[in-house]
Amino acid sequence: MQTIRMNTHIGTDGVLKLEVPLEMANTDLEILLVLQPISNRSWPKNYFEETAGSLADDPLERPPQGDYEVREPIP
Repeated sequence: MQTIRMNTHIGTDGVLKLEVPLEMANTDLEILLVLQPISNRSWPKNYFEETAGSLADDPLERPPQGDYEVREPIP
């Protein structure tokens, strides 16, 4: 089994063009097609208003990172 994930566009004619690897040529296949619209690529409505300041009582802190490792130069 091989999984192929792609983003594509279906035109007004409703035709989906699907290209598969050449090694699948002349082979019977079972295909599972999941249609998931990707038109909404924005943050959820009111995301920033609802999450702003949510860590005010428990702020994130970055501990000291230490010194860089000294390495020999690459010749």
